[in-house]
Amino acid sequence: MLCDQLSLELAAAADDATPLSVDASRHVGRCLRCQAELAQYRKLLRELAGLRGAQVLPAPELLDLVLDSVSPLAPVYRINRKSRRKAVIGAAAAAASVSAAGAIVLASRLGQRQSLAS
Repeated sequence: MLCDQLSLELAAAADDATPLSVDASRHVGRCLRCQAELAQYRKLLRELAGLRGAQVLPAPELLDLVLDSVSPLAPVYRINRKSRRKAVIGAAAAAASVSAAGAIVLASRLGQRQSLAS
C-alpha cells in the first residue's frame, strides 16, 4: 500500500472515531512517514479543540481600518450652508422662469384661438 493512498484514511482516523483498515494499520505500523502524518493530524485536532473556548478581542483601531478600506472611490465634498442656500435659490429661480415661460406660451395660444373664433 502506498503512503499517498492512505492520506485521506489517516485524516479520517485521526480522531479515533473511524478505525483504520487492516491493511492500512499494518502499513502504518511499519511506515515512519505515515506514523508522523497521523501524529500531526492528532496534534492539529488537539490544538483546534483547545481553541473552541478562546475569545479573541479585536484591536481598537480595527473599526477605523475597515472603514478606511471601504471608503467611497469618488471624493465626497460637504456643501456648506451658503452654497446650499445658493443652490436652492437658483433652483427656485429656474422653476419660476420655466413657469413664467409656460404661462406666456399658454396665454399666447389661448389668445390665438380666441382671435380665430371671432
